[in-house]
Amino acid sequence: MLHIARWRAQAFASTLALAVFAVSAALTLPAFAAGKTIVAVMHSDLRTIDPGFTTAYITRDHGYMVYDTLLAEDANFKIQPQMADWKVSDDKLTYTFTLRDGLKWHDGTPVTAEDCVASLKRWGKNDGMGQKLMDFVAGIEATDARTIVLKLKEPYGLVLESIGKPSSLVPFMMPKRLAETPPGKQIPEQIGSGPFKFVAAEFQPGVKAVYEKNTDYVPRKEPPSWTSGAKVVKVDRVEWITMPDAQTAVNALQSGDIDFMENPAFDILPVLSANPDLKVDTLSKLGFQTLGRMNFLFPPFDNVKVRRAAFLAMNQKDVLDALVGNPEYYRICGAVFICDTPLASDVGSETLVKGDGMAEAKKLLAESGYDGTPVVLLAPGDVVTLKAQPIVAAQLLREAGFKVDVQATDWQTVVSRRASQKPPNEGGWNMFFTNATGADAVNPVSNSFVSGKGKNGGWFGWPDDPRMEALRNAFVHAPSPQEQKKIAADIQSEVYDQVLYVPLGQYLAPSAWRKSLTGVLGGPATPVFWNIDKSE
Repeated sequence: MLHIARWRAQAFASTLALAVFAVSAALTLPAFAAGKTIVAVMHSDLRTIDPGFTTAYITRDHGYMVYDTLLAEDANFKIQPQMADWKVSDDKLTYTFTLRDGLKWHDGTPVTAEDCVASLKRWGKNDGMGQKLMDFVAGIEATDARTIVLKLKEPYGLVLESIGKPSSLVPFMMPKRLAETPPGKQIPEQIGSGPFKFVAAEFQPGVKAVYEKNTDYVPRKEPPSWTSGAKVVKVDRVEWITMPDAQTAVNALQSGDIDFMENPAFDILPVLSANPDLKVDTLSKLGFQTLGRMNFLFPPFDNVKVRRAAFLAMNQKDVLDALVGNPEYYRICGAVFICDTPLASDVGSETLVKGDGMAEAKKLLAESGYDGTPVVLLAPGDVVTLKAQPIVAAQLLREAGFKVDVQATDWQTVVSRRASQKPPNEGGWNMFFTNATGADAVNPVSNSFVSGKGKNGGWFGWPDDPRMEALRNAFVHAPSPQEQKKIAADIQSEVYDQVLYVPLGQYLAPSAWRKSLTGVLGGPATPVFWNIDKSE
């Protein structure tokens, strides 16, 4: 379509202009410390460093550097011991976790069961999957320094899967004093027990984050698999350097000034693949679902007819063509819970996947009483995988008859601003776009976007949908996979009828790194930097 062609032409022209500065920018990289140092350009800059405060994946990635988890998921989707082993009572009501030997916080004090109880309680208030688990929990207590006992009101089949979930919000363990930080506030220190230590003195929010090997960390004996197994650190230091211009980062990767680039632009992948010094690979084979989220608190999207009109105006192909371009890396998919999974369904997704809803969108918007209230749409320009969606969506919404106020910003500002419940004209918002790993979206418990809890624990946008919460409860009580699949289809229908969110297709996001790096691991919460060695 013409609007996609214009967008891609403008993006290409911008890239050419910015490339003029690439060489000089690469030469201004900071001097690195002695020893083995991995220098990485991540998908976003890092500003929020409390992994229990935001679902932003860059903060999750930071969390995996500094913190550890009681349980973890392996490449066979099985939950494995990480900080703790466990046993379950015969009546399925009591789970007993025992901390393994050698666990220390970065300040040198031992990890205790009381720390972990406090951490689980904090996570259980903030995370959608954690909230659902806590609905079933009668109590969690530390019975001694190494033993955590979790008791249920009734059997719940997702206890281990919840505590071992690999992606946002991850139930990271932290000292009790940090876990008891009041709600709404970020933790004041970065003290974990994970394989790296955060170097606070060198942290420049939005510019640079530095991690050093935790020499006191005792890895597990099992081989690494996704987020489970041995987290053996083979380098002395990892530096995350922000380069908002993707071409600058590409040049730095090719010249050897950086070692790893998480998300190169799709149109540059052939060039990187042809470079004999580089490796290009997709670390998360589950890929990502890209999506739009509306704010239910304020006009115009407090009106379901207006939301439906916006939904009908969207189509996945336009978004994916602009975002990815190469069909090798994307898939049109109307399944809320990811295509080719046990809960996949196409119910309600017809206009999204066929792209034929515009006429109906215009008609419904005219009938809705829409008064021309501008849609404040947040458009980050610094993240390769988030640039295209708001631009294409704005054009589609305008074609349907909406007034749209596209507010250019950066992703970390979106991460902060989306938490605001102020009106759009006072620093709030009406719509933004984000991406979810397949692991986060795969079922109604882990998928935060289907929550109907409103302001009482719901995800940004805050839809208040009691029917949805009843369906999610029915799902966790379902006696069989067949019944779960039926309920999941009903949930998907409710998502689309109420427009809780707008799935805009799936894509893979390859990473690129110099071949001097070996041992790069895949998984649903990548990149991780343990197991990676660097040859000089």
